[in-house]
Amino acid sequence: MFDVLIIGGGVSGVSCALVLGSAKNKPFATDKKIGIITHQKASSLQNAVFNNAYGIPPGKLGSDLLTESVEHLQKLYPHVEQINGEKVLKIQGEVGDYTLITNKNTFKTKIIAIGIGSSSPFMIEGLESFIEPHQKAAPEKNRIQLKNHDHLVKEGVYVMGTLAGQRSQLAIAAGSGASVATDILSLWNEGKPVQVHDALGK
Repeated sequence: MFDVLIIGGGVSGVSCALVLGSAKNKPFATDKKIGIITHQKASSLQNAVFNNAYGIPPGKLGSDLLTESVEHLQKLYPHVEQINGEKVLKIQGEVGDYTLITNKNTFKTKIIAIGIGSSSPFMIEGLESFIEPHQKAAPEKNRIQLKNHDHLVKEGVYVMGTLAGQRSQLAIAAGSGASVATDILSLWNEGKPVQVHDALGK
């Protein structure tokens, strides 16, 4: 049983995993089992090049960033379990007892955070009632989002990045994933607000 299982190895998913992973020394997070299904084949980063993203050197290729980000996660936060080469097909259950069915395995988790793209059709069974047209994408692109309130689709299910209705900018997607991570950490901390920062001298 995972405490949280993240779906998606792109910007929002890995950003969420990095922030959750970095909280490992917090008393409320030390015993939490965190996982990420790092399916990336459909990521829009595959063909991207970045010149306007804060903190990223100009000319950085999205394909390199995809690889480097999961390596970063593995190196600094190896307790975050990376599940590679699997695609989520179905979600069922309720908060505290969700089941994720992939093309290879079945996983149990208390909380789900979904950070896959906004392309149509949406290929995960079980959340069809939350699908709606993307509110910030051009209609001709036929993008979709999951209905949500501040990233929360329903109790125990969060959505991030473009699938949450955010615009397709790397900085926005990264912030969306980090926002979900701090919401989950705050939930674990009995509702008390949480941020996770590193600082020199600490």
